[in-house]
Amino acid sequence: MMRPVATASRKVHHATFWSGAGPDRLRRLPGKRLVTGRDELAAPTAAELSHLVLRVARSDRQAFEQLFRHFAPRVKAYILRGGAEPGLAEEVAQETLLAVWRKASGFDPAKAGAATWIFTIARNLRIDRARRKGPPPTLGEDPSQQAEAPPPADEVIAAAERDDRVRRLVETLPAEQAEVLRLSFFAEEPQTEIAALLGIPLGTVKSRVRLAMARLRTALEDLER
Repeated sequence: MMRPVATASRKVHHATFWSGAGPDRLRRLPGKRLVTGRDELAAPTAAELSHLVLRVARSDRQAFEQLFRHFAPRVKAYILRGGAEPGLAEEVAQETLLAVWRKASGFDPAKAGAATWIFTIARNLRIDRARRKGPPPTLGEDPSQQAEAPPPADEVIAAAERDDRVRRLVETLPAEQAEVLRLSFFAEEPQTEIAALLGIPLGTVKSRVRLAMARLRTALEDLER
């Protein structure tokens, strides 16, 4: 039985909230406030979140609304932690949830949990936004204002290859360990938030991260031999 996300008797943070009957009517409503995930009375479990995405794949608007209320403030907080302005963070959160509506049919709960899948979408949108901004403006003649020289091409390539190896190795981990590792390192979610998202104790999150990191270290050492 799905537990509805609670909507009453909650503390709120000053912000704008998006509302509407469905994604086609998603819009900002002045005078509203954005409810944070920490203030929800009964946050859905990881299994329930995955079930909601599967329902969204069948164009279930009620499921989409529940996903939106749960993830919009969390995605916004994630983007804010990356240094974005509040307005940009809200836009990326909105774009992320709209992408969830469009791409829900491609979600596979056997490969990743709903939280990992949605935060990956948010991360990619954040990267796309940064790329579209283009290079920073030309700095003045003051040497202290000059941009640092970019790293050598071979270092960039090596770093990209290393990141790709790590991501492939993560796919070989047990599903529950891969889930927390993606949320912790790729989505940059605090472990307390991961515990809330997945509906598991904080100690379990810490244990899974520790076990996953041990497996990754061993695998990386084997690759470098």
